[in-house]
Amino acid sequence: MPRGWTKRDIGDLTGKVAIVTGGNSGIGFETSLALAENFATVILAVRNMNKGHEAVDKIKKGCPNADVHVLKLDLGDLESVKEFAAEFKMRFRSLSLLINNAGVMMPPRKETKDGFEAQFGINFLGHFALTGLLLDLIIKTPDSRVVSVGSLAAHNLKPEFGKFTGKKYKSTELKSYGQSKLACMYFAKELQYRLRSRNIDSKSIACHPGIAQTYLFGKGSRSLKARLTRASLKMIGQSAEAAAYPILYAATEHSIRGGEYIGPDGRKGIKGFPAELELLNEQFVENVSSNLWTLSEELTGVTFKF
Repeated sequence: MPRGWTKRDIGDLTGKVAIVTGGNSGIGFETSLALAENFATVILAVRNMNKGHEAVDKIKKGCPNADVHVLKLDLGDLESVKEFAAEFKMRFRSLSLLINNAGVMMPPRKETKDGFEAQFGINFLGHFALTGLLLDLIIKTPDSRVVSVGSLAAHNLKPEFGKFTGKKYKSTELKSYGQSKLACMYFAKELQYRLRSRNIDSKSIACHPGIAQTYLFGKGSRSLKARLTRASLKMIGQSAEAAAYPILYAATEHSIRGGEYIGPDGRKGIKGFPAELELLNEQFVENVSSNLWTLSEELTGVTFKF
């Protein structure tokens, strides 16, 4: 694996179509920018269209010939996910990169439009449904990849996925966040297994960004604890650009085989250059992953058709 990898190591992405959920800000924006700079067609999948168009203008200011588009996607509303997938398929005929990046982190307790705990519903179930609805395009596109973004908060957690699907289960915001991201990581591993078992050359990769200085911790919360934590994370974290490197590595590095877990190589995974980590392999439980898949299809109503 290359050492010291940065976005300068990304090759020519001409002809590749990429979706970046949450591509208008933070790590998602830096991911979108880097892909556009290397000639990919990039679709920012965003909830707020005004912010999406502002992000496109910002990208084109530094890269005037960038091929960047905005489509509306609310991951907390499964109907919106279906509408996004349908519109994307009307406008594009291939999908090389699906970057499942968008998410919420420790907001005040609430539920999605479909009644799921918000973090589990937005961070995981929305992306699960999106991937399933776009799977046919992903499979038919050569060398396509699905990148699912996990988190340090999921490390060393035991899966309790079934408890976070409804609004009645009580849990801390941090635990709910960690479980939602652990589900994303399990999903990436399980998707790779299902692709490989069917001799499909598309790849699924999990990654985590470490801690970014733009981290979403407690967004929407004005409590003293949340404000102090946000300030401390900014001090120890890395820039949004550097935090995007594990995502970009997973999406573009030629040595990727599928099934890897990529994260910063520095102390405790907080910052550093992209590296392959063994943690997900050590943490993974096959029957739990399979059960999560079945449960997710039931909850979202989206069945993956390989």
